[in-house]
Amino acid sequence: MRTDRRTLLIGAGATAALSTLPARALAAGAADARAETMLTAIAEQLLVDSPEAATQLGIDTGKRAKLKQRLEDRTTKGKQAVADHLRKGIADLSTLDPDSLDHTMRVNVDVVKTAFQSGLDGMKFGYGDVAVGGWRNSPYVVVQNVGAFLDTPRMLENEHRIETPADGEAYLDRLAAYAGQLDGETERLKIAEGKGVVAPDFLLDKCLKQITLARSGHVAAWGVVTSLANRTAGMKGDFGQRAFDICTSAVIPALDRQIAELQRHRAKATGDAGVWKFPDGDAYYAWALRAGTTTDRSPDEVHKQGLAELAELQAKMDVILKQQGYAQGSVGARMTALGKDPRFTYPNTDEGRAAIVKLLTERITDMRGRMPQAFNTLVPGNVEVKRLPLAEEPGAPGAYGGPGSIDGKTPGRLWINLRTTDIWTSYSLPDLAYHESIPGHAWQGEYTFKLPLVRSLLQFNAYSEGWALYAEQIADELGVYDANPVERLGYLQSLAFRACRLVVDTGLHAKRWTRQQAIEWFASTNGSSVDEVQGEVDRYCSWPGQACGYKVGHSEINRLRDRVKSELGPRYDFKAFNDAMVLGGNVPMTVLGRVIDRHIAERKA
Repeated sequence: MRTDRRTLLIGAGATAALSTLPARALAAGAADARAETMLTAIAEQLLVDSPEAATQLGIDTGKRAKLKQRLEDRTTKGKQAVADHLRKGIADLSTLDPDSLDHTMRVNVDVVKTAFQSGLDGMKFGYGDVAVGGWRNSPYVVVQNVGAFLDTPRMLENEHRIETPADGEAYLDRLAAYAGQLDGETERLKIAEGKGVVAPDFLLDKCLKQITLARSGHVAAWGVVTSLANRTAGMKGDFGQRAFDICTSAVIPALDRQIAELQRHRAKATGDAGVWKFPDGDAYYAWALRAGTTTDRSPDEVHKQGLAELAELQAKMDVILKQQGYAQGSVGARMTALGKDPRFTYPNTDEGRAAIVKLLTERITDMRGRMPQAFNTLVPGNVEVKRLPLAEEPGAPGAYGGPGSIDGKTPGRLWINLRTTDIWTSYSLPDLAYHESIPGHAWQGEYTFKLPLVRSLLQFNAYSEGWALYAEQIADELGVYDANPVERLGYLQSLAFRACRLVVDTGLHAKRWTRQQAIEWFASTNGSSVDEVQGEVDRYCSWPGQACGYKVGHSEINRLRDRVKSELGPRYDFKAFNDAMVLGGNVPMTVLGRVIDRHIAERKA
């Protein structure tokens, strides 16, 4: 082998570098170990603050078994304790030198600090429901889609596992704590009203209808009672009777107190839909938009983005509609006509609802088999389709989904709202399946199970929803619509629907649109049914900024993918890019750029 001066110089440099490597490696390893210790402690504190998360992930066992007996403290004191924990977490992590951490650990630290600071910024307003590392931020403590009266019964009936009498006892402890949650929220409702924060009359009407339904009927037939009684049949402990007694003596009075407070709010509520009506409404919406998009874009910028992207999408839809014989009128008007075509609708019966669930289930099964075409690293895709609880349906969105437990015992869920089948068409349902389950929310969520625990507990709306829209795009790129262009219309309408959200959300909260104005514009522009759009608009009224995360996140993912293609050229790999997106975990958009920078560097190397 020929040895020249250049080779010798390189060898000498490498030897010098290697001589310092152990010290550097030890320093970096010590820094990463210290960060990991902090992140582990932070994750455990998050579980203490929100024990329901431990149950959802299936980790309320062993040393965490006591969490199974507890619920989140929804009192003012409990919320203050959470804020204190967030401040401590940020202070601890700020003692770390970012340059001493490896790339992965730096991302982990950035994720936690960003989530915690966003949560603290929201808590400064002193009202509402602030999600820490989550998507459900609301200025209202209790409304048609926010509150313990919705969250806790669903968790107890669907996620709290019962395998032993001890699990039944823990359920009873939580049922008693449920009454305390309700009273804690009622206390915070009073505080919010004192600050001039009262939900719109139309949202309170929905909420009062739902909570009254939850309160109604014989207690022995309540889901939280029958679920426990049925699952402890054969065990000693008379669990069903004890659940009945707790509900009668504690839960019913707490529900009555909350209903009375909501009625007091209703007496002074107006029809003003947006948060602009609050004394600090503009500041609140600016925060909510930052939290929902993990960007600093102004309402006007987001509004204009929605209009521009809607025009691009509807130009594509126009071509397919003409091919299907729908050539006259606006795209929205033609989609409205298509949505009424009996070939694509379902009877509003139990049979119609069963057919919807069957189609969703079949498409999920088919897509699971296609995943090796889109990813090198695979997860199980453990997910099932379930109808939303009846008490939740009137105020809930059309559907939502997410992953199950880490051990796989509890599957991920695609929750479908079947209050009426009129909001669904057969050409729109496949896309919904891909968004909520595979390769959308449930699929992406399973990758977080391989990350440090804190990364499974924290998520960012723009990434979560941007990924789910990108998952719809993956399905299209895998050819699922090639044989059925009408279903591709459903996919494009879904993207257009999210572009409309940018316009409507900012319209309601920054441009002072009325609820009716928002409904009419949305329905006529996108060709969605008024019934579907009404529920959507009400959702944007109660979750300001959240609806903007979808298209902002999706567009950013595609911008990053275009950059990867440009920089890598022939080295770009579809499956490798998708792997980088999910293996990096759920991150703010700012951090996602660094994750993709790392992917580019690795592919070039």
